Amino acid sequence: MLQINYIREHKAEALERLKKRNIEVDKLFNKIIDKDDLRKDTQSKLDNFLSQSNQIAKEIGQYFKNGEKEKAEEAKIKTVELKQNSKSLTELLNKVSDELTDLLTQIPNLPHESVPSGNSANDNKTVSEEGNIPKLHENALPHWELAQKYDLIDFELGNKISGAGFPVYKGKGAKLQRALINYFLDKNTSAGYQEIQPPHLVNEASGFGTGQLPDKEGQMYHVTADNLYLIPTAEVPVTNMFRDVIVKSEDFPIKYTAYTPCFRREAGSYGKDVRGLNRLHQFDKVEIVQIQKPEQSYQTLDNMVEHVTQILRELELPFRILKLCGGDMSFTSALTYDMEVYSAAQERWLEVSSISNFESYQANRLKLRYKDENKKNVLCHTLNGSALALPRIVASLLENNQDEKGIRIPKVLVPYTGFKYINS
Repeated sequence: MLQINYIREHKAEALERLKKRNIEVDKLFNKIIDKDDLRKDTQSKLDNFLSQSNQIAKEIGQYFKNGEKEKAEEAKIKTVELKQNSKSLTELLNKVSDELTDLLTQIPNLPHESVPSGNSANDNKTVSEEGNIPKLHENALPHWELAQKYDLIDFELGNKISGAGFPVYKGKGAKLQRALINYFLDKNTSAGYQEIQPPHLVNEASGFGTGQLPDKEGQMYHVTADNLYLIPTAEVPVTNMFRDVIVKSEDFPIKYTAYTPCFRREAGSYGKDVRGLNRLHQFDKVEIVQIQKPEQSYQTLDNMVEHVTQILRELELPFRILKLCGGDMSFTSALTYDMEVYSAAQERWLEVSSISNFESYQANRLKLRYKDENKKNVLCHTLNGSALALPRIVASLLENNQDEKGIRIPKVLVPYTGFKYINS
């Protein structure tokens, strides 16, 4: 959430930067400023009434002490009137403050100056590309057929149990999942990330803190009886560990990693691009989260991108890095890099990680701050990325490493799987 003072002091700059998202919010900014003026005016009046009440309370005590009972009673009547006015103003202040927050939540984060202009994924900028795209044999299969052939994943059984988008992993398919999770966690912890196991359901305050609510409410599974939400990513519970926290300067850098299942309704998804593992309602993902000082956050973002890049190299997968354009970025991000691997049988690129710097946007919602050298509270910057999301990694591993005899397991995973080949 943007800070109201920033909108006031840098309105023209903010409007210009938001043009990269292809939105015009001039009228909304004016509403926000007008609403904040009303909030300030109401607060000033309330403070004045409270000050008068405190002063009169002192006078009443003095009147009684001096035996001036009549004056004391007159003052008490005035106090009742002031309290009634204060109550009305308090109710108005709460209402105006809530309305101001509602308006602020309609404004997405400001894109970083390096974000390309554009309307959709077609306008994203390719930063780099590595690895050789494999040439498959004549009878090569897409991963959903390989999964059936070698009894690795049962999509129909998952459909029976839950519905489409909830696959059942079996045998070596299940072990490959576990191997990838352990490998990703080991890579992350060796890079200084502390491993945690967070809850898989979060409350409304947590969803608001990281920006899933109200922006992505329709994409989240909602447990209505308890007003809890199934997490779409470990980013939500991990980052919310620091809601309403003032971090000590010496605690930086703050680095966490977590494996969780992720749940997304994916409303409106259909067509050939959602076959097999391409788009699921439940999937496994290992996440990395960092909390940093503002002046260090973009170097941290580069480090996170390089970390995920090294994992993809070790998996021997062809991949590319994209810098997302303004029209394709998430609501809360200031700058995002997508990592995509090539799926040889499908002949298309598949996103396996998004790595983002949210600057102070989430921290403002979370009230996540640290004290600078002047003992002043400053909003932190938050960052997160997938390291990595499993479904499309598995899809690419199966497709790219197949031959007439079976599927080869990358060397780095063999110590985790206990097998080098899938052929039965």
